[in-house]
Amino acid sequence: MKNTDMLFTPARIGPVELRNRTIRSAAFEGMADGNRPTQMLRDYHVSVAEGGVGMTTLAYASVTRNGLSFNSQLWMRPEIVPDLRRITDDIHYAGAKASVQLGHCGNMSHKSTAGETPLSASGGFNLYSPTLVRKMRDDEITAMARSFGDAVRLAKDAGFDCVEIHAGHGYLISQFLSPYTNRRRDRWGGSLDNRMRFMRLCMEEVMKAAGGEIGVLVKTNMRDGFRGGIEIPEAIEIARELERCGADALVLSGGFVSKAPMYVMRGPMPIRSMTHYMHPWWLKYGVKMFGRMMIPTVTYTETYFLDDARLFRRELKLPLVYVGGCSTREGIDRVLGEGFEFVQMGRALLRRPDFVNRLRAGETESGCDHVNYCIARMYSREMACHHCAGDLPGSLIRELDGLKRKAAAGKR
Repeated sequence: MKNTDMLFTPARIGPVELRNRTIRSAAFEGMADGNRPTQMLRDYHVSVAEGGVGMTTLAYASVTRNGLSFNSQLWMRPEIVPDLRRITDDIHYAGAKASVQLGHCGNMSHKSTAGETPLSASGGFNLYSPTLVRKMRDDEITAMARSFGDAVRLAKDAGFDCVEIHAGHGYLISQFLSPYTNRRRDRWGGSLDNRMRFMRLCMEEVMKAAGGEIGVLVKTNMRDGFRGGIEIPEAIEIARELERCGADALVLSGGFVSKAPMYVMRGPMPIRSMTHYMHPWWLKYGVKMFGRMMIPTVTYTETYFLDDARLFRRELKLPLVYVGGCSTREGIDRVLGEGFEFVQMGRALLRRPDFVNRLRAGETESGCDHVNYCIARMYSREMACHHCAGDLPGSLIRELDGLKRKAAAGKR
C-alpha cells in the first residue's frame, strides 16, 4: 500500500481500532477550571472529532493533586468522571475515539498549586518553576505508582478508549529516568536499570488496571535535549523496556519542559505574548528580563523528530506514534512512509480543528505558522491560535508578524 493511501485506513492500538491514522496530540489545553472538565474543553475536542481525527487526547490529567502544575489542569478523581463521560460520549458520537494523557508533573509545580512542596526523584531547587523540591520517600514512590493505576480505572469508568502515560518531557516518570534530575544513590537511581524501576512499577499498575480493555500508549523521550540528559542509546533501552512492559504503542518525543521547552515544540517563544497574560507580577517581569535566555529558540522544520524516530522504528516491533512537525500532507505521508503507524498533531489541529477532513478533501496545508502564540498563551489562559483568538493588542500583533518575517527570511 502506498503511504499516500494509508492515512485514511483504520489501524489498532491494542484492543481499540481508530478510523484513520491521525491522533490529536496530548497538548495542555488550559480548559479545566477548578481542575475539572468544562464546556470549553468539551467543545474543542468534539470539534476535532467532528473534523475527522481518528482519536483526540485530553491533556494533561494529573493522577494526584500534588501532580498539578497549573490550576487549569484536570485532576483525576471520582467526582469528575460523570463530566468526562459526557465528553467521551460526544466524541464517540462524532465517530472518533477518546484518550486522556495521565501523568504527574513532579518538580514543575508550586506549593500553592500542588498543596505541598513539589516532589521529584531528587530534592533541590528547580530554577525554571522556580521552587524548592523534596526528594520522594520509598513509600511515596510505591504509592504514586498505584495512583497511576487508579487513574487508569477512572479513565475506563469515564469512557476513554485509551490512556497515554506521560513518561517524557521532564514530568515525574521522566525525572526518574533522566540522570539530570535523578541523582539518587539507592535502588531508584544510578544505573539505567535502577532509574527505570519507577517506570516499571507504574507500568505494572497501569497494565493491571487497563486489563486489556483499553489501549495504553506511553509518551517517551528520544533525547532530553541538553547535555547531561538522556540520549538515544539510553532512550532506546527505555523504549524496549516499555515494550516488554506491555505498552500497546509508544509516542516518540523529546525535550524537557523545565529545561529545554522549545526542543519539544520548536520555533520561537513570543516572550511579549507570554508575559502579556502572565501573573503574578514578579514572574511577568522575570520572564521579560530573562525569558529569551531561559527559553532559547530551536529552529522549526517539518517532521523535526523524524531522523531520531527512524532509529527507534528499526529497534521496536510495537506500533509507534510519530509526533513533531506534522502540519502538511507531505509531512504526514513522509512519516507514514517510514513505517510509523500513526501521526499525532497539536498546533495544526488548534489552527484548524477540521484539518483531517480538509486533508480528505484534498487540501495539503494546516495554515499553522509556528510562531507559538498558542504555547505562550497557555501558561496563563486557555490554549488558542492567534488566528482564532479575536482582537489582539497591537504590540502582540507586531511581535508575531516580526517572528513570521524572521522565519520566512530564514527559509530563503
